[in-house]
Amino acid sequence: MSPLPATVPAIVRTRVRAAIRRRAALTPEETAGRALVLRLVSLLLQYPDAEITAARTELTSVVEALPDTPAAAHLAGFTDWFAAQDPEALERHYVEMFDLRRKSGLYLTYYLHGDTRRRGMALLALNQRYAATGWGTDAGELPDHLPVVLEFAALAGPGAGEAPLRQHRRGLELIHRALTDADSPYRHLLAALLTLLPPPTEADLAAVAELAAQGPPNEEVGLDPYGTYGDGEFAPPGTFTPPQQAAPTLAPTARQEDRR
Repeated sequence: MSPLPATVPAIVRTRVRAAIRRRAALTPEETAGRALVLRLVSLLLQYPDAEITAARTELTSVVEALPDTPAAAHLAGFTDWFAAQDPEALERHYVEMFDLRRKSGLYLTYYLHGDTRRRGMALLALNQRYAATGWGTDAGELPDHLPVVLEFAALAGPGAGEAPLRQHRRGLELIHRALTDADSPYRHLLAALLTLLPPPTEADLAAVAELAAQGPPNEEVGLDPYGTYGDGEFAPPGTFTPPQQAAPTLAPTARQEDRR
């Protein structure tokens, strides 16, 4: 869609875009295909433990059977690499990309709120969103861990289910940029996800550039009840349990690496 002229009042532009989105409602087949892509990205963004690496042939076959879309092409770019790697090399690369680099970590509220009180509230709000649909996260990960957010989006659908992804679109853009700069094949997974979201606005791109240059907001206190770890760092997975969790629906991650 061509950008609406800047002279059009903001409220009118918003209503026009909303009307276009309503007319472009997805068919059941499109919704199911979208959910499958989200589940694949969720699974492939998890730590490559023995169970996942043992399923690489099957995962590659699923990706090859997807309809010809930009998301499918990006997924194929990842699985071609993923299937050919030594399992130990996969583990090392994953830790380097997601545990040891702040700009490509998978905890979305960090990019929006940084080390501030607002992050703790955002985490609680995500838990409440999940609970309102009767869905519970695995207690081994925070509710803003991207694979968890993706699984919820696949289950709850393109509207409310994908709302957290749209809300954190700038963080997703930054992760993709960081992975691209590192020449990591994981960039293909973020690229596949971004094809499902609205294109970034000029304001989004400017905010991502500023975030890359300056980092998220910082504050010495305020992540209770989730807490911080060490000198302003986030606690590593497994050192806390989010409150009021429902029965888990995702397999616990085997990774217990500290994030720098």
